[in-house]
Amino acid sequence: MALFPSHVALGDDHMALVQAARDFARGELLAMDRRWDEDESSAIEALPALAEMGLLGLLVPEALNGLGCSYSIYAAILHEIAVFSPSSCVTIAVHSMVGDILNRYVQGSNRKEWLAAWGTAESLGAFALSEAGAGSDAAGVKTTALKAHGGYVVNGEKMWITNGLNCRWLLTLARRPEINEGRGLCALLVDARSPGIEQTKIRGKMGIRGSETAVVHYADVFVPEDHLIGEPDQGLEVFLSSLNEGRVGIAAQATGIAEACLTEMVSYARQREQFGKPIGKFQGVADMIASSAVELEASKGLVWRAACRIDLGDTDRTASSMAKAYASEAANRIAYRAVQVHGGTGYVHECRVEQLYRDARVTTIYEGTSEIQRIVIARELNRV
Repeated sequence: MALFPSHVALGDDHMALVQAARDFARGELLAMDRRWDEDESSAIEALPALAEMGLLGLLVPEALNGLGCSYSIYAAILHEIAVFSPSSCVTIAVHSMVGDILNRYVQGSNRKEWLAAWGTAESLGAFALSEAGAGSDAAGVKTTALKAHGGYVVNGEKMWITNGLNCRWLLTLARRPEINEGRGLCALLVDARSPGIEQTKIRGKMGIRGSETAVVHYADVFVPEDHLIGEPDQGLEVFLSSLNEGRVGIAAQATGIAEACLTEMVSYARQREQFGKPIGKFQGVADMIASSAVELEASKGLVWRAACRIDLGDTDRTASSMAKAYASEAANRIAYRAVQVHGGTGYVHECRVEQLYRDARVTTIYEGTSEIQRIVIARELNRV
């Protein structure tokens, strides 16, 4: 089931792109995703194939070797990838979010150099915002960028960084200690190969195990001045400007996970028999299936609406936060029901819904918790 509503007619090229992403994810990524979950290995092994499919350059303009997708088509593709590999989906989403920031803020020779290579496996990007004491409170970062001759010297530590272990680029939010505290944040594109960078894998995650999550330590890391993204005191704006779009990407991931759960649930309910008939014939199981189908369709509608608002150039934070909050929470409810319908079978790793149940959980946490989404929604609605 596609993300976009049935009455929406995509162009032939876009339809082919969405279908190709689904076929690729089903044929190539599903088995890898299951293995990554089992041994906590990384989706990094799929990067060459993702690059060959064009999935690392979805939001990059065609003139710079990308696919130049609209945000609605981008969300539709993320949905299809997430049905079969939630870890690949978030790897693509975070990489694309960083690339989209570069597309909007970088000019001159760096723009062409960085974005023309963004669709390659060697240019993986990471969004280095969170710290041990700065998550929802983005302005609370302690990592510093001290002005030096020809650039900046960065010191500090970032936590929970998706793609942070094998990335080439770290879009880093840092505090400039010499500037007034309220305005002293800058965004720097840090080359992860620079001396002084130490990356440590975070192990033991509940789900999305194929997605790299790392602690990144910066020790006197020199960053050239032309790697400043935006103005010297514009860092928080640069980072927050991407979260609206990023939330729609995670919401699309959540709808993909929910679709996979519903598909598994319906299939099992048709074949599993008790008391002489398929369990899907029993009212209790039928109710769980029906409720899940309704919530999935509602989630997809909210995600599609939010993505289309972005395409129209409307910074509709309410639409994006509604999509993120509802789709992620619905995915968790649907995953719960999927395990319940499978009974004991759904409680063991051999059954895919066990993994999907764990994968769904983080969607209410990263890119802004559900609680933060509700704050955003209420704040936007209360504006005079």
